Order: sequence, then C-alpha cells, then structure tokens
Amino acid sequence: MKHRFRSRSFVALGKLLAILGPLLLIFYTFLYNPPCNEPSSDMLSPMVVKLSNSTETVNYPTNISHIKFVLVGCTKTWLTRRPYTEAWWRPNQTRGNIFMDSPPPKEFLPWPKTSPPFQLNTDATKLPVYPKLANPIEARIFRSVLDSFSLGDNQGVRWFVMADDDTVFFIDNLVQVLAKYDHTKQYYVGMHSESVISNFLFAFDMAYGGAGYALSYSLVEQLAPLMNDCLERYPFMHTSDHLTSSCLFDLGVALTIERGIHQIDLLGDISGMISAHPQAPIVTLHHFDNIDPIFPNRNRTEGVKHLMKAAEIDQSRLAQQTICYDKPMNWSVSVSWGYSVHIYESIIPRSILKKPLETFKPWKNGPPPLYMFNTRLLTNDPCHTPHVFFMEYIRKLKGNSVVLTTYGRKARRRLQPCFVPGNYSADNILRVRVFSNATLRKEAGKIDCCNVLHMAAMNVMNIKLRNCRKGEVIA
Repeated sequence: MKHRFRSRSFVALGKLLAILGPLLLIFYTFLYNPPCNEPSSDMLSPMVVKLSNSTETVNYPTNISHIKFVLVGCTKTWLTRRPYTEAWWRPNQTRGNIFMDSPPPKEFLPWPKTSPPFQLNTDATKLPVYPKLANPIEARIFRSVLDSFSLGDNQGVRWFVMADDDTVFFIDNLVQVLAKYDHTKQYYVGMHSESVISNFLFAFDMAYGGAGYALSYSLVEQLAPLMNDCLERYPFMHTSDHLTSSCLFDLGVALTIERGIHQIDLLGDISGMISAHPQAPIVTLHHFDNIDPIFPNRNRTEGVKHLMKAAEIDQSRLAQQTICYDKPMNWSVSVSWGYSVHIYESIIPRSILKKPLETFKPWKNGPPPLYMFNTRLLTNDPCHTPHVFFMEYIRKLKGNSVVLTTYGRKARRRLQPCFVPGNYSADNILRVRVFSNATLRKEAGKIDCCNVLHMAAMNVMNIKLRNCRKGEVIA
C-alpha cells in the first residue's frame, strides 16, 4: 500500500511539474529578458552607456557642459564676424573650437579668451579624392566634425553642434531643445531653409549648417571614421551640409526638425519674421551680414548685442509671440517679447496675426511659393498696418520677480486712422511696457495671454503677460 501511495504521488507531482514548467519558463523569460522595445525593469542599477573608453551614468538632464561646438570660419572674415560669436559664447562654460582654414595672423594674437579656442583644420588636400571634388573648400568644413572628434577632449560630450561663425546661438534654449532627446541614440537635429528655392536646389530634408545642427555623440562616433569614404562616394556635391545629410541618410538617420533653428535665407528687413516667431524656443539666427540690422538706429553688431540683453534675462520668452486685445479701443496687440510690439487699430484673429508680415525679400527670385511658411503682405490699409515698437531697455522689478521690457515707437505710420465704427487711433501711443514673470520659464509651445491697460494721459500702454484661462479664445 505504501509503495502504491508513493507511485501515485510521483505521478501527480510529475503532472504538476509538466504543467508548471512551461509557465515558469515563460515567467522567467519575461522577467529577466524584457521585450527589445521595452526598457529594463531593473530599477536597482543605473543605466550605464559606454562612450569610447569612458562610462557615463545617464540619469541627469543635459546641460551646457554636454555640448561641444564645432564652429567654422576663415581668417579673412573673422574680424567682422567675431562680434556675432562673442555675443553668445560663454568663456569657461561653453566648450568647443572655431576651426579656421589658416593660422591666425599676428593682428589676431594673442587669441582672446572671449572667443572660442582656435583650431586649424586638418589638411584635406592630401586625400586621394581631393582633385575630384566639385567644391574642395567644402571638404574642410565637412570634415570639421571629424577634426573636433579626433581632438579627443570628448569626456562627457553628448552633442556635437555645428554652425558658421556668423550664427548667433541662444544657449539656454539650445540646451532645452537637446534635452528632449536621448543622446545615446542616433539623432540629427536641425532645420531646413526658410526659402523654397534653397531647399529645392539642395534638399528639403537637409539641415543647414549655417543655421546650425546637432549630432548626438553616438552618431558622431559612427560617422567620424566614415567621412572620408563619404567624400569618395559623393565627390560631385557642392556643399558640406548636403554631404553630411547624404552620409547620414546612408546610415539610416533622418533629420529631426526643430523650428527655432533659423538659416535666414532672406534679404532685407527680417523684423516681420522675428515679430511672429513660431511657438518654439528660438535657438539660432544666421546670415547677419546679408540682412538689415535687426533694430532701427543700430548697426548689425549693436543689434545683436541689444537682443542678447533680453536673452540674458529670459530666453524662454525671447521672440515668443503673445496676442491680446484692448476691447474698449478695438485694438489688437502682438508682443514679440524682448524684440517688438505691434498695435493694430482693429480686432484681428490670432490665426492671422501669427503669420509674419512680409517685410523681407527672398534670397533668390523664383516662382511662388517663395517661403516655407505663410506670410501677410504689407499694405497701406490702416486697419491692417501696425504701429511698430522695438525694445528699448529691459530690467527686473520687485525683488527680481518681475521683468519689465519697454518698447519705443519706430516711427509714425503716416496713415489715416482705421475708419471702422468704434475704432480709435493709436497714434498717441509712444511707448509700450510689458511685464512678465521672472521666476518661471515659459513652457515651450505654450501660448500665453495678456491684459492691456491703456494709459492715455501718459501716452503709454501697459501689458501684463499671464497664463491663458481654460477655454479662453484669443480672438
């Protein structure tokens, strides 16, 4: 009897194991080998990523020390373009180099600490493909990323950021934008040109290096040893931007668009574009030598330095458009914080005011469409022509909790008032004061609202920026 009992027990146990075995195997496999598209569930150990011969624990946000700038210039133009770079470069904070085509002449020495450290590009003329290149000069620019990577000072670098020496960066916004992406993956972040014909001649899905683009470390680590091979593959290409994008596409990496990066393939007065900047952090502005000074009564360098005064206080709001209405006066007001204010003598919906006024001209004439965004044509209609004010000065108030920006009238419109029942002339307004919160950064993509107080006796308009109320219609 005892023997039968044991036999039956072993049989029952065998059946139980036969049923539980596969279930335990599935459970073990799922627990210790998560699916390839899901992160590991082991929360006890930090994520460690191998970067060349060093390791970095990726459990803190990207900051300025993680960005290495690869700026490209030449000794012939450096004297005139140096002020643009020095307007945003932060000695002892920003890292990277300005790569030149020849050693600096004596008048450039000693090299100032206010400029990025000087670096001479490696000699591309020794490459076997060099005689075949359609535009040999661009090979130097194209290989600047390789030159930067090869310097070896890459400890802690998460991003390589390429740009020209006449590009102005807004670094806080750049850090904010790049922090959205995982630098351990392969990212190519930039923006196409504002000009349709530029994109048509080169590529619509290419980042423009003048405006600036960012390459994640892991991408550069893979791209750098292949750059000379890429020149062999594309000797007929005329620009370094096109070369870079083509090489990256061959690696299976597509462009990630960031709307605040601006090539400025435009001519003349770009105030209309800056005054209606898209709801995205402004990251760069390029081609200052090809456009008018961005502020009236200032030269190009002075205009850049003036804009940087606002950038030093609050880059999150810089050039961000806020629209509100003075209903008793029947006015629409568009604020480009830190840059300009427009007052219209009629109520105009935001869907219209967000389109830039076409104060600029195309880089090159061609059939329409000329631009990669919608515009509003200039007009002499007094109901749709703004009174224009530009930032004069900026300061903090109330224990540094409030920022006051003051905007002065550019000039009289020299138009009759808008003859619509209930409308009033805004000719008497000489100055606009805008109050904003100094303690909170503006959330990227979030639209603010504002309140307007017209102080007629003082010829001043006061505007207070605020969060929009739930369901508030900006029209």
